[in-house]
Amino acid sequence: MLQVAFIRENKELVVERLAKRNINAVEMIGDVITFDEDRRRLQAELDTTLAESNRLSKEIGNLYKSGAVEEANALKEKTSLLKDSSKELAELLNSKTEALTELLYKIPNIPNEIVPRGNSELDNEEIFAAGDVPKLHNKALPHWELAKKYDIIDFELGNKITGAGFPVYKGKGARLQRALIAYFLDKNTAAGYTEYQLPLLVNEASGIGTGQLPDKEGQMYHVTEDNLYLIPTAEVPGTNIFRDVVLGESELPVCITGYTPCFRREAGSYGAHVRGLNRLHQFDKVELIRVEHPSKSYEALDGMVDHVKDILKELKLPYRILRLCGGDTSFASALTYDFEVFSTAQDRWLEISSISNFETFQANRLKLRYKNKDGKNELAHTLNGSSLALPRVLAGILENYQTEAGIVIPDVLQSYTGFSIID
Repeated sequence: MLQVAFIRENKELVVERLAKRNINAVEMIGDVITFDEDRRRLQAELDTTLAESNRLSKEIGNLYKSGAVEEANALKEKTSLLKDSSKELAELLNSKTEALTELLYKIPNIPNEIVPRGNSELDNEEIFAAGDVPKLHNKALPHWELAKKYDIIDFELGNKITGAGFPVYKGKGARLQRALIAYFLDKNTAAGYTEYQLPLLVNEASGIGTGQLPDKEGQMYHVTEDNLYLIPTAEVPGTNIFRDVVLGESELPVCITGYTPCFRREAGSYGAHVRGLNRLHQFDKVELIRVEHPSKSYEALDGMVDHVKDILKELKLPYRILRLCGGDTSFASALTYDFEVFSTAQDRWLEISSISNFETFQANRLKLRYKNKDGKNELAHTLNGSSLALPRVLAGILENYQTEAGIVIPDVLQSYTGFSIID
């Protein structure tokens, strides 16, 4: 959530940056400023009324002590009117504050100055590419056919048990999935991240805190009886660890990692591009989460990008990095880098990681602060990134490592799987 003071002091900048998201925010930002002015005016009137009421109450007490009963009773009538007025002002203030908060919840983060303008993923900027695309044999198959051929992932069984988008991993497929999770976590903890096991259900406050609610409510599975939500990413429970927390400056940065299943409704997703593991309703992901000092958050973002680069280098998968344009940047992010692995059998790029800096946007919702050297509380910066999302990494391994003899396991994973080939 953007800070009202920032909007008030940087109205033109906010409108200009939101235009990168293809949002004409002039009226909306004008409403924020008007609501805030009304709120501050009502607060000032309420403070004045309460101060006057308190002053008169003390005066009434002194009058009674001195025996001036008639004067005291006259003032009591006045304090009664002031109490009625303060109650009315408080109700108006609460109403105006709620309206302002609801409006602020609808405004996305402003993109960083280096975010390019654009409408969709077609306008994203490729900033890096590495790895050689393998030359496959003539009978190469997409991963969903490989999964069936080697009996390692059963999409039809998952459809029977639950529905489309809930695959069942079997045998060496399940072991390879477990190997990837362990490998990612080991890489992350070796880099200084503390591992957490996190809840898979969160309350409404947690969804609001990281920006999934109300923006992505339709994409989240909702347990209505308990008003809980299945997590779309470990970012939500992981970042909410620090909701309503004030950290010491010496405690920064905070770096955590965690593996969770993730759940997304993906309403409206259909077509060939969602076949197999390309898009699921339940999938596994290992997440990186950081709480940073504002002066160091972009250095930390670069470090997270380098960390994921190192993982893909060890997996020996061809990949590229995109800087997302304004139209493709998520609601809460100020700057996002997407990693995509090349699927040779599908002849297309598959997104496997998003690494984002949210600056103070989430921290403002979460009331996540740190105490600076002067003892003043300031909003921290939050970041997160996939390290990595498993389905498309697995798809990339199955397709790019296939041979006529079987699917070769990347060298770095063989100590985790206990086998070197799926045949």
